[in-house]
Amino acid sequence: MKQTVVIKVEMDGHKSFFGELDGQKVRSKALKIAVGISGVVSASLKGDEKNQIEVKGERIDTVKLTKLLRKKVGFAEIITVTEDKKEEKKEEPKVEYLAWPYMSSYSSHPFYAPSGITYYCS
Repeated sequence: MKQTVVIKVEMDGHKSFFGELDGQKVRSKALKIAVGISGVVSASLKGDEKNQIEVKGERIDTVKLTKLLRKKVGFAEIITVTEDKKEEKKEEPKVEYLAWPYMSSYSSHPFYAPSGITYYCS
């Protein structure tokens, strides 16, 4: 089951215990966190202010991802979670041609009648 998840994260520069972080460092940190979650195939920034992360993958734990982003980056909220459905193509049944072997002489092959009597052709 492939999913696409969009999470809005406050990625403005903010002060932390280690000093002040600018917006670009916060964005790269958020992307690293998103890619580190199991099942994630790709992550990208979306939106006019680049404050949304779009994550694509299989069986993504969105709650775990949101909690990690809140803990390490800033406030985060889930915007959408959608399943990517691809149209399954119906396979047409393949036609198999049967070729009967050509036999020139029937003398060596028995002929079975419906009554159960075996006749040999000469």
